[in-house]
Amino acid sequence: MNAVCFRAILRKKSRKENFLRIGNIFTIIMKKVIFIFSFIFLTFASTGYAQKQIEPQVQRDPILEADAKHNLEVAAQYFKLKKAYKAVLMRFEETFAAYPEFSKMDEFLYYAGMSSYYLSENKGKQKIVSEEEKKKFAPEKLREDAVAYLSMLVEKYPQSAFKDEAEKTLKELQSQK
Repeated sequence: MNAVCFRAILRKKSRKENFLRIGNIFTIIMKKVIFIFSFIFLTFASTGYAQKQIEPQVQRDPILEADAKHNLEVAAQYFKLKKAYKAVLMRFEETFAAYPEFSKMDEFLYYAGMSSYYLSENKGKQKIVSEEEKKKFAPEKLREDAVAYLSMLVEKYPQSAFKDEAEKTLKELQSQK
C-alpha cells in the first residue's frame, strides 16, 4: 500500500478509527515478521550452518587447572632447555594422577611420550643410577610407556598440534619392534 493511498484512507475515518486501523495493520505486519523469522530460525537451526558444540564442556577446577598449568610449564622447560626427561615424567605422573581432565593434557602427553622415548634411547642429561630407577626406567618399559602416551594423544586429541610429531614417533617405535 503506498503512502498516498494510506493517507487517503486515514482522512476519511475518525481519529479513533484511524488508530484502530493502524493497530490492525501493525498487528498483521508483526505476525508476518514473526512467521518469517521463525521459519528462517527453524530452517537454519537444523542445518550445518548452526554452530555445533564439538567437545562437551568439562567443569574445570581453577585451582587444579592452575597447578597443572604450572607443572606443564616447568615440564616444558625441563624438556626443551635442560633435557631433564626424568623430571618431565615425574611432573607428568603427578599431574595425570591428580587431574586427568587438564585442558592441555595433549601437550603433557606429548612431553611424557617423547621423554620416555628419549630416555629409552639413553638420551638426556639425567642419568639412571639407583636400582629402583633402573627398574622404573628400563628401556623396554620406557618404550611401552612412550607408545601408550603417544597413542593416547593421537586417539583422544585428534586436533592437537602435537599429533603429527606423535604419529611420526609412534611409527619409529613400531619399526624398532
